[in-house]
Amino acid sequence: AVTCTQAVVNNLDDAHELIDTALSTALKESKPVYISISCNLPGIPHPTFAREPVPFSLAPFVSNECGLEAAVEATAEFLNKAARPVLVGGPKLRVAKAQQAFMELADACGYPIAVMPSGKGLVQEHHPHFIGTYWGAVSTSCCGEIVESADAYVFVGPIFNDYSSVGYSLLIKKEKAVIVQPNRVTIGNGPSLGWVFMADFLRALAKKLKKNSTALENYRRIYVPPGIALKRDNNEPLRVNILFKHIQDLLGGDTAVIAETGDSWFNCQKLKLPENCGYEFQMQYGSIGWSVGATLGYAQAAKDKRVIACIGDGSFQVTAQDISTMIRCGQRSIIFLINNGGYTIEVEIHDGPYNVIKNWDYTGLVDAIHNGEGKCWTAKVCTEEQLVEAIATATGAHKDSLCFIEVLVHKDDTSKELLEWGSRVASANSRPPNPQ
Repeated sequence: AVTCTQAVVNNLDDAHELIDTALSTALKESKPVYISISCNLPGIPHPTFAREPVPFSLAPFVSNECGLEAAVEATAEFLNKAARPVLVGGPKLRVAKAQQAFMELADACGYPIAVMPSGKGLVQEHHPHFIGTYWGAVSTSCCGEIVESADAYVFVGPIFNDYSSVGYSLLIKKEKAVIVQPNRVTIGNGPSLGWVFMADFLRALAKKLKKNSTALENYRRIYVPPGIALKRDNNEPLRVNILFKHIQDLLGGDTAVIAETGDSWFNCQKLKLPENCGYEFQMQYGSIGWSVGATLGYAQAAKDKRVIACIGDGSFQVTAQDISTMIRCGQRSIIFLINNGGYTIEVEIHDGPYNVIKNWDYTGLVDAIHNGEGKCWTAKVCTEEQLVEAIATATGAHKDSLCFIEVLVHKDDTSKELLEWGSRVASANSRPPNPQ
């Protein structure tokens, strides 16, 4: 059910057609497919293998011209009447392959551009119009106020659910919104036009909009930069905000950030991504432990980037064994294991004894998996001085090794955004059921 098409190959005569159809659908839809091949077939010769394969042609999706024109005209009229319009990018920008078209629209319209939390990394943060992450009450500084006070907003590829809406508390109204999905555009309470593809629509719209930088100028007037962490004493126990200050300094175009479900969501969201810095943030299912496998897969595919993963101790316990494959494959990621003694994000949503976990000797576990075979280095840190030394080693003497840095912090050391988000999601979760 999680795939967009399935191919079950039980005989060789239709294998080529089934497999080609599945692969072409995956490429066109940017979604997973399922291919099942009977175990007694792969070794059997077939006449079609006697020659080189004929190149397979993928017919591109083309927007309905009348629908595209109608959507662009209606949207341009809607937005050109607005005084303070804004532009917000969402996670479906990637599926629609519309990131470049989104930036072309941003350049043309002059609106401030924000990103939804699960769309971070899909919008250029070095762009002069970028104002941060729109996440309702836990948005980055001044971004939420600008978006929610706008009289028109364009959401491109959004996903609205309990997590992205901070417990359904976003202060946005349908009548002010243009919602652009990969193959549909909906304008306020007005028309909803299908078979209009996102990249086509954004490029066409860019030619029709009047430049309007009013909301961007408002943002620049009210923006206050984030505060500086309080002065610390020598050998003071390490704080999470100090940790992420140093992670920020690690980032460049040759790195990628993997943000595990939990407090790393919020701390990584505040990182300023340099140009070409990768970023992955799985939000739709809140799946703890996903980032260990994601770090493995990302590092294997993106050989030109060093992956920096921020993982909580509870999440790591779910999928820790993937460290073994990372070492076997010679990967050189840096994993920050943030050990605060439990499932902190769950504590903020709904506390109970099940959120307390058995503490592990995490560096000892990774050393045991390493077992002297391959390149792997571990460190355990509990002060800023130790952290600085560990990072210097991970980027210096062990820059070609898998580096695992266990960071010990207080169990209640969380971002203010997690406290706000958790209380709102908890409130939404405890609402009475709708009458049937």
